[in-house]
Order: sequence, then C-alpha cells, then structure tokens
Amino acid sequence: MSILTPEPGLLFWMLLTFGIVFFVLAKFGFPIIVKSIDERKALIAKGIEDARKAEEQLAVAQQTCDQLIGEARSKKDAILREAAELKERMISEARELSLAEGRRLTELARKDAEAEKQKAVRSLHNEVAFLSVRLSEQILRRELSENKEQKALIDRFLDELEDKPL
Repeated sequence: MSILTPEPGLLFWMLLTFGIVFFVLAKFGFPIIVKSIDERKALIAKGIEDARKAEEQLAVAQQTCDQLIGEARSKKDAILREAAELKERMISEARELSLAEGRRLTELARKDAEAEKQKAVRSLHNEVAFLSVRLSEQILRRELSENKEQKALIDRFLDELEDKPL
C-alpha cells in the first residue's frame, strides 16, 4: 500500500463521511452562511444607498448654502450701497443746510448792520437838526433883538412864500 493510492474501503468511508458532512452543512450550515452573507450584502447595499442619499443631501445642502451665501453677499452689498448713498445724502443735506444757515446768518448780519447804519444816520440827522435849530435860534436872537428887524425878516419870508407856487 502506497501513500498515494488509497484502499477502496477507506475511500468508501471517506466518501460517506464527506457526504454526511456535506449534507449536514448543506442542510444546516450553508443556509446560515448564505443568510449571513445575504444579510451582509443587504447591509452593505443599504450602507451604499444611505451613503448615496447622504451625498445627494450634502450636494443639496451645499447648493442651499452657496445660494444663501450668495443672497447674504448681495444683501450685504445692497446694504453697503444703501448706507453709502444715505451717507452721501446726509452729507449733502448737511452741507446745504449749513450753506443756507450761513446765507441766512449773513443776510441777518447785513440787515442788522443796515439797521444800525440807518439808526446811526437818523441819529446823526436828528443831532444835526437839533444843532442847526439851536444855532439858528441863537443867531436869530442876536439879529432879531429889535422889533424892526423881526418885521423885515417876516415880510421877506412871506414874499418868498408868495413867489413859490403851491
């Protein structure tokens, strides 16, 4: 007997044992193994599907995020533009108000100066008139100390009045 050639009895028992083991494995072991492999396959497929869904959700979320960022940037730009316009408008309004106020104050000062000038001129006229009357009074008192001179002056004034038309 050689190691490489088995005897027919040994070969029979080996085939019978192999058949029994194969039958037991096929009846009880293989279904569990196949079921386990199918469960693992289903789990892997579910994981792949979940990953695909998560990837899609991530893409949608990324698009939404990009859209929100774009909207936020456009709103920021609009707000900054509006703020710059408001600033310019406020500056121009303040400039116009200050110029108007300056013109008003200048006009008021000019009117005040004109009023003071008129007041000073009236005061000067009044003073000159008062001094003229006082001077005339003193001259007339000196010259008209006699009645005869007074009558001549009155006659001369009356003649001058008659010569002038009314």
